[in-house]
Amino acid sequence: MYITDDGIRLNATITMPEGNPSKCPLAIIIHGFTGHSEEPHILAVSDMLNGIGLATLRVDMYGHGKSDGDFKDHTLFKWMNNAMAVIDYALKLPFVTDIYLLGHSQGGLTAILAAALKHDKIKALVPMSPGTMIVDGARKGNILGYEFDPDNLPDELPLRDGEMILGSNYVRVAQTIHVEDAIDRYTGPVLLVHGDEDMTVPVSCSIEAAKRYRNAELVIIHGEDHCYHFHLDRIVDAIRNWMLKQLKK
Repeated sequence: MYITDDGIRLNATITMPEGNPSKCPLAIIIHGFTGHSEEPHILAVSDMLNGIGLATLRVDMYGHGKSDGDFKDHTLFKWMNNAMAVIDYALKLPFVTDIYLLGHSQGGLTAILAAALKHDKIKALVPMSPGTMIVDGARKGNILGYEFDPDNLPDELPLRDGEMILGSNYVRVAQTIHVEDAIDRYTGPVLLVHGDEDMTVPVSCSIEAAKRYRNAELVIIHGEDHCYHFHLDRIVDAIRNWMLKQLKK
């Protein structure tokens, strides 16, 4: 199915828990930069949440997966708008009792920003390896190892030796975002999970975020990388154990 955000169709999938209950909480799950809603770590978390009684709503963001928009043109502003549109859609679903928000990497950063914007609608937040360093890199002139003058941006940024092209608006938007303000605005329970061998998003991103949130827990998985290729079961278990505690509240 598709959720529409200002004329842009976002590919989305709702999966219900066993028994198809008439009422249940729902978890929105957002993938990361260059990712999509069918990645193994996204599906593993979704399946686990279904198993403990939550419906899940997985969505492809602007310029990713099967959604509209070109990758080159996506920005954090567009993803934030996408996330708010998805949350608004979920709020109208008749079976939904509470909404939880999860995101991986850039999706984790988006979840942090969206939780601030919809702080009164999100019961709990789970940023997974959140890419908070994106905004610092944009201001300092480095995105995924590609260096540039942050005050004199080229029209396009050829990343990974030209394998992908990113428009300069991505950087311009990221330069204006202040993650600290978003963290301060959300006061609900937060779980941050991160691998200590993440070469894409430093584990310090989650450590610093956990220190700043008012009500946060941090789980660091030893020997795990950015997309959880080695200990995905530990990531899933950490989220399961924490979510079970939230469901009892």
